[in-house]
Amino acid sequence: MPSTDSGERIYAIGDIHGRYDLLQVLIERIGEHSRALPPVRSLYIVLVGDLVDRGPQSAEVLAMLYDLQQRNSDVIVLLGNHEEAMLQALDGDVDALRRWLAVGGDATLASFGIPPRDPDQDVRDYLIGARRIVPKALLAWLRHLPLSARSGDYYFVHAGVRPGVALDRQAREDMLWIRDDFLHDDRDFGAVVVHGHSITADVDIRHNRICIDTGAYRTGVLSAIYLEGDKQDTLAVSLPPKGVKVRRRRTIVRNETTSCKERKD
Repeated sequence: MPSTDSGERIYAIGDIHGRYDLLQVLIERIGEHSRALPPVRSLYIVLVGDLVDRGPQSAEVLAMLYDLQQRNSDVIVLLGNHEEAMLQALDGDVDALRRWLAVGGDATLASFGIPPRDPDQDVRDYLIGARRIVPKALLAWLRHLPLSARSGDYYFVHAGVRPGVALDRQAREDMLWIRDDFLHDDRDFGAVVVHGHSITADVDIRHNRICIDTGAYRTGVLSAIYLEGDKQDTLAVSLPPKGVKVRRRRTIVRNETTSCKERKD
């Protein structure tokens, strides 16, 4: 059975997609959960990417996590395919901009105060304006986010891994974009892969992978998984019209183990 490295407590958070309101509540919930447990040597919060797009508050999400990382090296933010699309677009690629806008990039730009492009406006002029407004420090930070992290028997990545390929030889494209070839493969990947990218109704715990993307931008539910030694606990927060609802399920598995120190750039 899987286990983290000894002495490590990890909370992995699924795809946020601009739901700053949910992220704030979940971070508070994680704090409450951790304070109720015995002291631990190392506490990590891992975000598996897709911080931006589709939801209304991407700028706030980025600013919050950027600030957290400047103050706390135990906050690990992984790159997602939507961050990669954002970087490609704001690097000045007009075609990449069009693709990004079509998958929620328009909501991200709106969160920075950039209005939708007027149909009569030249797309290059629009791109120049967007590049002028989005803070360069945030883009530089995104550009250097790692693709993966590991603790013991757990491997954290945005989309998944290519089955049959060693974890230290995975291709960047697969780590950010893979879906069916990974989701429908039942073999051992060399570690239990904790990932987002593919929406499920609840945190989906399987013997070879754990999906923590519960579609926050459209369901209003943001989820995380707690991992410490051989323990697992799922946490989820939602924001229905009448307030905040917290859901929790606890699962205990067995074993001991042998780090969230290892990251792949």
